[in-house]
Amino acid sequence: MVSTTKERQSSMSGDVDDLLDLKSVLISDPIDPICVQILEQAGVKVTCKSKVPPAELIKIIPEYDGIIVRSGTTVTKEVIEASNLKIIGRAGTGVDNIDVPAATKKGIIVMNTPGGNTLSAAEHTCALICSLARNIPQANMALKQGRWDRKKYMGNELNGKTLVILGLGRIGREVATRMQAFGMVTIGYDPILPKEVAKSFNVELLGLEELWPRADFITVHTPLIAATRGLLNDESMAKCKKGFQIVNCARGGIIDEAALLRAVESGQCGGAALDVFEEEPPADPAHNALIQNDKVVVTPHLGASTEEAQAKVAREIADQFVDAANGRAVNGSINAVAITHALGTKMKPWVALASKLGLLTAQLILGSAFTKAEQKELVRIKVLVQGKHVQGAAKTLTSAVLAGLLNHLQSTPVNLVNAFDLASEMGINVSSESILDQHAVYQNVVTVRVLREDGEHDYAGTVFGKGQQRLTTVDNFAFEVKPEGAMVFYRNEDRPGVLAQVSKTLFEHHINIADFNMGREGREALTIINADSHVSDEVCEQIRQIDFVTHCRSIEL
Repeated sequence: MVSTTKERQSSMSGDVDDLLDLKSVLISDPIDPICVQILEQAGVKVTCKSKVPPAELIKIIPEYDGIIVRSGTTVTKEVIEASNLKIIGRAGTGVDNIDVPAATKKGIIVMNTPGGNTLSAAEHTCALICSLARNIPQANMALKQGRWDRKKYMGNELNGKTLVILGLGRIGREVATRMQAFGMVTIGYDPILPKEVAKSFNVELLGLEELWPRADFITVHTPLIAATRGLLNDESMAKCKKGFQIVNCARGGIIDEAALLRAVESGQCGGAALDVFEEEPPADPAHNALIQNDKVVVTPHLGASTEEAQAKVAREIADQFVDAANGRAVNGSINAVAITHALGTKMKPWVALASKLGLLTAQLILGSAFTKAEQKELVRIKVLVQGKHVQGAAKTLTSAVLAGLLNHLQSTPVNLVNAFDLASEMGINVSSESILDQHAVYQNVVTVRVLREDGEHDYAGTVFGKGQQRLTTVDNFAFEVKPEGAMVFYRNEDRPGVLAQVSKTLFEHHINIADFNMGREGREALTIINADSHVSDEVCEQIRQIDFVTHCRSIEL
């Protein structure tokens, strides 16, 4: 039996004991035998039972401390509520088949293995790029149908062509190094990767508007979030050179499929290779115009479907279970709240606040509301914790800040455990400082100080009362704002009538103002509005057109 003692310290915080007692694990989907072997060697009783009907799973789940699934089993709220689970493990990247909020609420750690399929996904991307360049699938099908069409399937060399890589995480980097071996010029975009880090693996980091006209090929390796949904659309594809080709092995929805079909049919896009789709599986692939187009190569989400990747994720999830149960680490956990519940009642709201400050920072440093819209390179992040209550929590709160920031900006799930490692991997300079002296206004304060090319930006907050969180500082402006939900930040010359015009604009779009706070500094004002519903970029653009308004941005917390 694998268990922990109170003397063993969990690596997710310096002063919290890991109380996992992992006796039995259910594996409910087919998995490489190495997973069972590792768990049994650690003294865990393993039951393998695939294709369990939902009703039966609810009936038997109370017998187990942990469950490991792939994509075949759905761990629903009902399953979770019926269980005594301590860990849910996904042998793979996506956790769409796990009700993470329900698990989090019950204090169950949810783990995945995002690194196990990196090489397989990168190789599949490279294979699709080669298939596009040489029309391999189309020529194969033609010959099988009895046609010897050498002229029709004339291809292009990859040597000397420019490959645009959107997202330079693990997979994007592996694609870059492999396609460089073909002689391709690699350029890319990543919102937080420093230029010198990209340069170290021979990728020129550029802004999106600089990338489009240079692209011969585009490959996508970003998460699907609000900022990336429809990133490749009619407008962005029109800016590319005629005949560019595109590959998506990341997430369906990053490319607007209707816009892609229009671009392919018009000849603006010379071809596309898709491993992922907006709807999976597609409702009627036999009659889907995009899938059936001759210039489009498609595969049914095979990016991670290699024997090696499956063996890696099986080994990784088993090792993660054993490490967690032995109190060595809680690696791969994707639900930060399920980890932070162990930090103690008093620290919970501070961890939540720090994560929100990171998320706020992520959304404001990209085309910040407080600078010109041009992207500025992120140079350094420093987290300052001030006051007696938060002393000793600098590392934990810095991890929470990074988790909030990185989870918004890249696809690898980030939590208190892996935040520092992933930030280091991405070349982000991170530091923290504890200040014992009390803040001039509040007893305890957490500040995120971001250094960019255009200078420093401070985002600070505090917790008071029964866990009430407040945003207290944005640069030189002082506030007391609830950091939650839809928020609008706009900056203007301090003149009469601006707030009335902004309110009118929101009213015209049926957006209710829940609260607003204004900060003043000299002849400038910064107003933060809490809204009852999402505020679109189009609405923000209308606000920017109001006299004396200089900047406007909406965020979601």
